[in-house]
Amino acid sequence: MKRPTIADIAQRVGVSQGAVSYALNGRPGVSAATRARVLKVADELGWRPSAAARALTGAHSGAIGLVLSRPPSVLGAEPFFMELFSGIETALKPQSYALMVQMADDQDAEIEVYRRWWAEGRIDGAIVVEVHVADRRTPVLEALGMPAVVIGGLPGSGSLVSVRSDESAPVHETVQYLAALGHRRIARVAGLSHLVHTKVRDEAFAEACARLGLEECATLHTDYTGEEGARATRRLISSPTRPTAIVYDNDIMAVAGLSVAQEMRLRVPDDLSLVAWDDSQLAQVVRPALTAMRRDVPALGTAAARLLLSLIGGETVSDLETEPARLAPRGSTGPLAQDR
Repeated sequence: MKRPTIADIAQRVGVSQGAVSYALNGRPGVSAATRARVLKVADELGWRPSAAARALTGAHSGAIGLVLSRPPSVLGAEPFFMELFSGIETALKPQSYALMVQMADDQDAEIEVYRRWWAEGRIDGAIVVEVHVADRRTPVLEALGMPAVVIGGLPGSGSLVSVRSDESAPVHETVQYLAALGHRRIARVAGLSHLVHTKVRDEAFAEACARLGLEECATLHTDYTGEEGARATRRLISSPTRPTAIVYDNDIMAVAGLSVAQEMRLRVPDDLSLVAWDDSQLAQVVRPALTAMRRDVPALGTAAARLLLSLIGGETVSDLETEPARLAPRGSTGPLAQDR
C-alpha cells in the first residue's frame, strides 16, 4: 500500500490540498467543522507527516539519534546498552519521541550518519556515547549546531553538554577492598584504550596499586567482548605471577573470566577473586554471583535524554554529575583459602 498523502485526504474530504494543510497544521483559514473532518479522515487513512516535509518547514522530527561504532553483535550481548536504551526510552515515551540507533564501522562513518540525519531532518538532536581521548565528533556536532548530550567525562566533549560520573573513585574503592582481603597481585582486564573512561580507570588503578604498595598490578586492554575477556583471563592465569584477583571493565568479560577460571580448575573465590564493572542481571545469576561496581545505568540514560529534550526545547542546561558506581560485594570475592 502506498503511503497516504495530503492529496488523498483532500479528495476524500472534498476540499483543496491547501485547506487540508491548514487543518493539519492548526492554521486559520478553515472552519472548525472542516478541520474536524480532515483530522478524522487523516486518522482513518493512517496519514503521518514525512520527516523530509517537516524538515522543510523547520518542524521537529520527533526523534533523537545515537550511533555506536561497534559491531552489531554488541547490542545482543552487552547489557549496558540495553539498560541505557531503556532509560532513554523512559524519558522519550511521555514526549512521543523516538530513538534512532545505528551502528557504524568507525568515527568517520559515525560522523557521516549524524551529518545525513541532521541534513535530512530525521533527528532533533543526538546522544553521544563512548567519548574518545581525541574525539573527532565533537567539533563536527558543534559546527552543525545540533543539540547533543555526551555521556562520559571530559576531555572529549568540548562545549557539548555532558552527563558524567567519577570513574576513578570506584576503582580506588575496589582495589582497597581487595587489598583488605589480603590480595597483593591484582590484575585488570580493561576496555578500549582510546576511550576517555578507560584512560581514567587506567590511571586510577595504577594510583591505587601504588598507594597500597601493590607491585603486581597488570592491565590488559580488550574490546569488551566475552571472547577477548576470556583470552585475557587465560593469559593472566597462565603467567608465572598469577594474580589472585581480577577486575573487569564490564560484566560480559567478568562472566567469561569466571568460565575460564572454572575451566582451569581454579576455585572462585578460594583461589581467585573476580570483580565486574556494572551490575546487570547477568552478574547476579551466575554462580558464584559476581561482586560488581554497581551504577544505575537506566537512570544515566534517562538523565541524558531529559537534558537533550530540554536543549531541543531551547532551554539552557548545564553539565550533570551523577552518582559514581558503588562496590557490591558478592560470592566471587573473598580472602585466599590459605589466608583463612
